[in-house]
Amino acid sequence: MIKTVGTFLTQNGCSMKYILWFNQITRNDVARVGGKNASLGNMFNLLSTQGITVPDGFALTTDAYWYYIEANNLKARLDDTMQQLTDCSDVQQLGAIGSKARDIILSGILPDDLTEEITAAYTELSHRYNQPHVDVAVRSSATAEDLPTASFAGQQETILNVNSREELLESCRLCYASLYT
Repeated sequence: MIKTVGTFLTQNGCSMKYILWFNQITRNDVARVGGKNASLGNMFNLLSTQGITVPDGFALTTDAYWYYIEANNLKARLDDTMQQLTDCSDVQQLGAIGSKARDIILSGILPDDLTEEITAAYTELSHRYNQPHVDVAVRSSATAEDLPTASFAGQQETILNVNSREELLESCRLCYASLYT
């Protein structure tokens, strides 16, 4: 049974460890959920109180990403792959190493408890919209997307019209892999 208690979604009485709802996110949470999600949370919280409808949603935290990496023992393989990069101006080498890194990320599987949190949050979101499977966009939200001297906006994956738990889980993995695009 999934129930909402205060602002925290709980399943079997436990707070979610890797997910934050937009109403829990402020613009100060960039390091935890990335720039896009921090902005969405900020908009949701500020505009909803003024009667402006902002779609609800949730974000996977950076802890979820690192948990995925650790649970699949991917860090050493990714580090070894990145060490092969000798010339950042060599577009072919960058492409090959990026492709290899994406394959490493996609070789992993989402841990069961993370899968449960994601699907529980999706079920709750669908319930909030009175839909069996609400359509969502799965977007990367980098923690260093827009810096004073550089921008990486649009570089990573966005998957639109996701409307099943299976698609959602795969889209999360694709977003993780797109970090190496």
